[in-house]
This record gives sequence, C-alpha cells and structure tokens, in this order.
Amino acid sequence: MHADRIQQPRRPDAAAPAWGRAEFEAKLRERGRSYHIHHPFNVMLNSGRATPEQIRGWVANRFYYQIAIPIKDAAVLSNCPDPAVRRGWVQRILDHDGFELGGVRDAGGIEAWLRLAEAVGLSRDEVHDLRHVVPAVRFAVDAYVNFARRAPWQEAVCSSLTELFAPEIHKQRLSTWPAHYPWIEPEGLGYFRGRVSQARRDVEQGLAITLDHFDTRALQERALEVLQFKLDILWAMNDAMATRYGVSAA
Repeated sequence: MHADRIQQPRRPDAAAPAWGRAEFEAKLRERGRSYHIHHPFNVMLNSGRATPEQIRGWVANRFYYQIAIPIKDAAVLSNCPDPAVRRGWVQRILDHDGFELGGVRDAGGIEAWLRLAEAVGLSRDEVHDLRHVVPAVRFAVDAYVNFARRAPWQEAVCSSLTELFAPEIHKQRLSTWPAHYPWIEPEGLGYFRGRVSQARRDVEQGLAITLDHFDTRALQERALEVLQFKLDILWAMNDAMATRYGVSAA
C-alpha cells in the first residue's frame, strides 16, 4: 500500500483551475484501472481456476473486510455534522448489520456473507473467530478503518468510491461462479446479488458529496489520492491472499 499518498498529498500548481464536475468524475472513474477486478487472484477466482481451498480462503479473509465496513461507516457518521448526510449514510450500516424496523426485517450483508461461507464449506465458527485471516489482510483492513476515523469525513466518503467499480465485479461472480463451481450452493451467492443494486445506490450519494466538496484543483487532486489509497487497500488484500493461497496457472 502506498501510505505516503495519504500522509503527504502532492501539491498541485496553485494556479491550476479546478476541473469541471464531468471531467473530475471521469478522472475518478479512470482509477478503475487499479481496481482489484484486475488482480491475478481475483482473475483466477472468476475464470474458474480456483481450488476449493483458495475460494474458502478468499471468503474467510474477506469476512474481516465485511465486518469492518459498518465500523468504517459509523466513523463517517461520528465525524459528520450534516444531519442530511447522516440520514442517508446510516443505510449502509443497516445494509451490512441488518435491521428489524416496523415489521420489516433484513438479515444484512454480514449474514449473507456467512451464508456464502457455509455454501463453500466453511463453518460459521471458523469464519467468526477469524482463524484464517492473513495478518496482512488484517493490517490493510485496519488501516482503512483507522483512516476513516481520523480523516475529514468528506475524505472518508470519497474513499468509499471504489463502489463505482463494484457492480461489475459482483456481476462477474454471478455469471461465472455457478458454471465454474457447481459445488457451491447457489443460495450462497445472495450477497453478490444484493450488492449489485446497493452499490449503485451508494455511489450516487458518495459521488454527489465528493463532487460538491472537492471543488478546487488541490482538493480534487487530494480526492484522487484518497481513492487510490482505498484501491491500494483492496489490491494489498489480494496480494496477501495470493501469497498465502497461491494463484493457479491458466
């Protein structure tokens, strides 16, 4: 991970004009070339070359990221003074932790991930106790949560914009895993189905905040650095899993 990108932002030419909203959004989206959809470990998973051990290792390690997401989002809420933003952002916590309100119940994304774990042959206990989590994965996820706690809330929001690229990776899993891994119970893929639509909704809010707040060239450059930091977090997680479980050749 390139932590220096977060600690010391580059200083662009003070006279450089801000990019227009459309150009700024395009530059944010260009960062998708660094998204972990391109990581060899993920390519292996989605092309059908992964062994059951590799899939189970990925599911168990990603669980640590899943349980950190609502903690990260709670950090955004705790730092944000704007009630309108908080009212929208709290939905993310409910999406992952689940809720029961007014007779409506949703088990949430963490529960959906546990069902995925069971579908690939893991027990809930071994996922919950984090015995399979690689130290470097833990370090990367903790770094992200700590960033969200300490950064200005707008930067923490901007870091969430890896969601710009998430629907495609979920759609890949839904389209390729049933054929490549018929031994996985189809019901276990429910997490991916739910996140396709949720990620699009979350992007609308996070992108609007980012485009509104980062309105000078210096701030826009900072936003790109923050987004790259989060992309590096996800890439580093895959690096760690590739080191632990290997990457099967084509």
